[in-house]
Amino acid sequence: MKRNFIYNILFFFLVGNSFAQQTPADTQKTAISIEGATAHLGNGKVIENSLIMFDNGKITFVGSAMMKIARQGTVINAKGKHIYPGFIALNASLGLSEIDAVRATRDFDEVGTMIPHIRSLIAYNAESKVVESMRPNGVLQSEIVPRGGTISGTATVVQHDAWNWEDAAVKVDHAIHMNWPGAFSNRWWLGESLMPNKNYPKSLASIKDFFTKAKLYLSGNKTSKNIPYEATKGLFDGSQKLFIHVSGEKEITDAVNIIKDLGINKIVIVHGSGAENVADMLVENNIPVVIDRSHRIPDNIDDDYDLPFRQAKILMDKGIMVSIGMEGQMERMNTRNLPFYAGTYAAYGVAKEDAVAMITGNAAKILGINSFTGTLEVGKDATLFISEGDALDMRSNIVSKAFIQGRGISLESHQTKLWKRYSNKYKSK
Repeated sequence: MKRNFIYNILFFFLVGNSFAQQTPADTQKTAISIEGATAHLGNGKVIENSLIMFDNGKITFVGSAMMKIARQGTVINAKGKHIYPGFIALNASLGLSEIDAVRATRDFDEVGTMIPHIRSLIAYNAESKVVESMRPNGVLQSEIVPRGGTISGTATVVQHDAWNWEDAAVKVDHAIHMNWPGAFSNRWWLGESLMPNKNYPKSLASIKDFFTKAKLYLSGNKTSKNIPYEATKGLFDGSQKLFIHVSGEKEITDAVNIIKDLGINKIVIVHGSGAENVADMLVENNIPVVIDRSHRIPDNIDDDYDLPFRQAKILMDKGIMVSIGMEGQMERMNTRNLPFYAGTYAAYGVAKEDAVAMITGNAAKILGINSFTGTLEVGKDATLFISEGDALDMRSNIVSKAFIQGRGISLESHQTKLWKRYSNKYKSK
């Protein structure tokens, strides 16, 4: 009996270890210099034969390797390779669900309609095996967003090498996400594509009523503590942004006008189908758009078949800042393909370095973290990676080294282990 117990304990630890996530890296202890790579800075600029140095988690030098300057610490020869800022996924629900078919692992929405006080961060699973699979493609940070309801809750930016949600947090509760109602409903079963949504005015009135009461409450008219109203304070004082999930020319126009009339000025449009038709309004109000993944079908029956591929180019040509969101089918698993969505937008007209900026510099600006991350600049976090080739091309995105805040992180995951296992199997035959 005792022997069986010992065997069971050993089996438990062996199996547990084989399924555990990689141990988070230690704080950077030695300065690192990466020289010879083509550096894509994340702001549209490129440095051929670059020299990037960082120490104590911060970038200390960005320039040409031809400069006569002393290299710091460990020198990495990256000649012929490419270096990028860590890619940033917006509007993702990573770490909030592990297995879509298992309800107990899904924690991305809550009961209720107006729930701005629901915080995605405290539900974030830093040991998620899905999160771990982001790193081999260079996706090193994400915006973790709750789903459901009209006002879904509060989002947080995290990095992908942490022991727990406290360690993972990069910018806590930076924004509130909400879903705007549709002005039209699809009634295809009646032979009509679109019909006016009779509940649309009522839904708008409900949104106005909630924010009006919240504003009144925050002004000092507090008869009793109201947690949902308390959670909206950042929207009115400008410390938080409101991400509005909305599509359609009328709906986007209504959303911007109504929300700004309520005294909320920091707005981001998410999805944004039809945003090109109201581009002047968005540019005038300095409102960026987080578009959907490029690998999708058109939203409307009469749209061009390739409109989803061209959407980024259309919006950027009109002067709108654009990034890419992950919401959609199998969104958590597909988030690892973020660079390839950007690559598809590049194939359909977006300049390659602008496509890189969509998921680095632009993403950081939209999230309000650009003062310390998102681009390769002196003083910013050393969150970056080295790729053997073009990181936006799935054929050559081979990440050989990656760093988060200067820490050299593991690129091993369940998928890479399986790849190595079966590669060896077929090599032996």
